Amino acid sequence: MSEVAYRDGRPGDGPRLSDLFCESFAATFGHMYAREDLADFLCKMDADAFEAELASPDFAFRLAEDEAGELLGYAKLGPNDLPGPAPAATLELYQLYVRQCCLGKGIGQALMDWTIAEARRRGATHLQLSVFVDNRRARRFYENYGFEEVGKFVFKVGSHEDDDRIMRLAL
Repeated sequence: MSEVAYRDGRPGDGPRLSDLFCESFAATFGHMYAREDLADFLCKMDADAFEAELASPDFAFRLAEDEAGELLGYAKLGPNDLPGPAPAATLELYQLYVRQCCLGKGIGQALMDWTIAEARRRGATHLQLSVFVDNRRARRFYENYGFEEVGKFVFKVGSHEDDDRIMRLAL
């Protein structure tokens, strides 16, 4: 694999973020849903939705790119929007996606390290996220960083309800 460069997300990155999100989500979870449920969910994460978040000071993105500028992965950090009680200074890791071909190459770790550092820089005392209960690879990854399960969350994909877990890390 060529050299990986990391940079902050900026306006104009929305189409590539949307493409990678849809590709990664469908590759990992697409088999679980009816076609119309998956399409309904993915259409909400279009380039315009990402552009709105890129323009907001409430969100921060970190991108991993190869030498040719191809997007290999990204992390999205923002205000906590998960249900249930949480400490006041809690931020949420909304997404951490890495292309299937790049898993296990350290990109996820670099993005998570940035996420934790950025959350601290923004004054957060806690970082939380939701993860599908049967996504064992992701759960192990988060547990290795010290995240602990603190609750359950119903994550909707179209009309389908997934059983997610809320995990939290004290910073």
